[in-house]
Amino acid sequence: MFKPVVKYFAFTLAASLAFTPMLRAQNRAAYVNPFIGASTSTADAGVYHGLGKTFPGATTPYGMVQVSPNTITGGDNGSGYSYEHTSIEGFAFTQMSGIGWFGDLGNFLVMPATGQLKTKAGTIAHPEGGYRSMYAKPSEKASAGYYSVQLTDNNIKAEMTAAPHSGMLRFTFPQNKQSRIQIDLARRVGGTSTLQYVKVVDANTIEGWMKCTPDGGGWGNGDGHAEYTVYFYAKFSKPLKDYGVWSADIPEDWARKREEVGSDKYQDAVANAAILKGIKEKQGKHLGFYTNFATGANEQVLMKSGISFVSVAGAKANLLAEIKDWNFDALHQKATALWNNALAKVAIQGGTLEQKKVFYTALYHTMIDPRIISDVDGKYPGGDGKVHAHAGFKKRTIFSGWDVFRSQMPLQTIINPRLVNDLVNSMVTLADQKQKNYFERWELLNAYSGCMLGNPMTSVLADAYAKGIRNYDVNKAYALSVGSVEKFGNGERGYTPGGIGIAQTLEYAYNEWCVAQLATWLKHPADAKKYAARALSYKNIFDKEKGWFRPNEDNGQWKAWPDSGRMTQWYGTFETNPYQQGWFVPHDVDGMVELMGGKAKVLADLDNLFAKTPDNMMWNDYYNHANEPVHHVPFLYNRLGQPWLTQKWTREICRRAYKNSVEGLVGNEDVGQMSAWYVLASSGLHPVTPGDTRQEITSPVFDKVTLKLDPKYAKGASFSIIAKNNSAANVYIQSAKLNGKIYNKCYLDYSAIAAGGTLELVMGDAPNKKWGEK
Repeated sequence: MFKPVVKYFAFTLAASLAFTPMLRAQNRAAYVNPFIGASTSTADAGVYHGLGKTFPGATTPYGMVQVSPNTITGGDNGSGYSYEHTSIEGFAFTQMSGIGWFGDLGNFLVMPATGQLKTKAGTIAHPEGGYRSMYAKPSEKASAGYYSVQLTDNNIKAEMTAAPHSGMLRFTFPQNKQSRIQIDLARRVGGTSTLQYVKVVDANTIEGWMKCTPDGGGWGNGDGHAEYTVYFYAKFSKPLKDYGVWSADIPEDWARKREEVGSDKYQDAVANAAILKGIKEKQGKHLGFYTNFATGANEQVLMKSGISFVSVAGAKANLLAEIKDWNFDALHQKATALWNNALAKVAIQGGTLEQKKVFYTALYHTMIDPRIISDVDGKYPGGDGKVHAHAGFKKRTIFSGWDVFRSQMPLQTIINPRLVNDLVNSMVTLADQKQKNYFERWELLNAYSGCMLGNPMTSVLADAYAKGIRNYDVNKAYALSVGSVEKFGNGERGYTPGGIGIAQTLEYAYNEWCVAQLATWLKHPADAKKYAARALSYKNIFDKEKGWFRPNEDNGQWKAWPDSGRMTQWYGTFETNPYQQGWFVPHDVDGMVELMGGKAKVLADLDNLFAKTPDNMMWNDYYNHANEPVHHVPFLYNRLGQPWLTQKWTREICRRAYKNSVEGLVGNEDVGQMSAWYVLASSGLHPVTPGDTRQEITSPVFDKVTLKLDPKYAKGASFSIIAKNNSAANVYIQSAKLNGKIYNKCYLDYSAIAAGGTLELVMGDAPNKKWGEK
């Protein structure tokens, strides 16, 4: 696909500027390139899902605040940013990473300007119609905890950095009698906030809030039920003398979903908003705040703000606790230090500079979510609309369950088990607060959104419990798992009918296996027997005549078999075809192989799946790494007695599907999942079945990978994987030693990792078919 030369020149220059610091082992943050995946372009992706959908702005590990440029409101642009856009509409304090479904957050949008005040953003096609600004692409820089860009319309340099609950912007203005900082309080990715409030507190401070409801679009254009309020407490380095509020007249009977907010009628109302000079307090349906001031040449004006999802007092406390002065550079250094500390959980040696950047950016992307939502004092908004104080855990949000149970959460069980414990506590208490007897499958700011399918929290819970992560109400968690598979499951019928019946039946069967595991461990023998039997329900939708899985109608009859058979997208599946989805029987691989006709037939079918995958691994009908259901498939070769093919294909995927470029992710980042797959696979380990402690061994990209363990959950201090004679050609494991003793299995138990030690692999350029017992 043709791509403009200018685009790639600009990216190369920006990337080189971003990586000028000496790359030292202890400065792992210097390897991070936040531009990787920072595109929503469907043209580049060749499919409506777009590309990585990451954001390039400043944040801290699992922080509440993300201060990031926004180039677009509306459409399937959940990150609010896409690299190919040529104008910026502002810098928001909250963002989502790697998601579709129209997105949400993007709140508290700050923009510097000069000259006449404009109250609407304008569009990509006509940025001159609003406060948007064109920008110099080569000036754009991003690193862990920092972003900067030169806005060319008014010749203003914008810089931003962050703390966990707050952020700071530094604007370098030209000489002008009417310079400005303005804040669009109504702005929200995928829609609008529906009610706002702002108050001038003193000569340098404002406070207020933005209420976001499903009526204003947002998550799933309102179908995701996201309802939250963002509170802010913001200070300006230049006194508020000439300030005011703009307020658009939005009639009561106007709809305010994504389509309406983007309409000419709505935008005309915003463009003609009343400008209320000197007003100190205002509540309204579409508000903004501005402060005007004169600036000398290259004068720096700063703004800092705390945010909270609890209260204005919480936002104030967050800011005062984290940013006590106006030292932007010191705050930037603190953010970098936080990233260096977080990224130190995995140390690598060897590999090319490109591979190091890809690795540490991937690790960085796994450390965005599930983010904290509790304030510095521990208070957080509950699912019942009340304020709660945590009891021994950090409240987490943004659980993209269907994506992250596969790689992201298994990775965190090794390097960040406290986060996993937090997540389980967050989901258990949320169900309590909402008086539900089941887990949510995609949680956003306490919303039970019901997005995607399956019961992924049962997987996260089973995997956590199996690995000794249990500092939560285990009995409640188990009861919620049972409630989940009873509410959403194959039930006594033994399958789920309908248009996505293959996907649902297979996912539910695995989830029921997870509950059976929990029931066994917790000594509920009747439940263990019941759900172990239901875990085999995947067999009920296998059509022996067609030789593959097939969806049923409500009456139990097969749905008509399409002309293209199992290659038909959306035939009983979700975002896949049956050929891709059908491999998802992770809990009973042997049973699946027998059902499919035996080992030889299955191996031939897997070989075909990979052989027909396009070299660039973009969205396709075969091994589609851009979508999660196949992420375990390369590791099935280990289970089938041909581990050298797991080694071959995981190295190929790491090489072909991950790049140090804007288009460096072949599909949506999906809240850490895509990157977590790379972190694990390139390290030499990955599970097939979360909830089972078996970890598949594969070919590491790096000569040495050391995983730092948490002493609260592991006996050892670290676990290292060494690959001797490793190279781009030497991808095959010849022999292995575990803690100095010969080791001939193609897998490890998690207990061996948690005990600490070293797995030593000797690599070669040809398969050793005698190594690696299944």
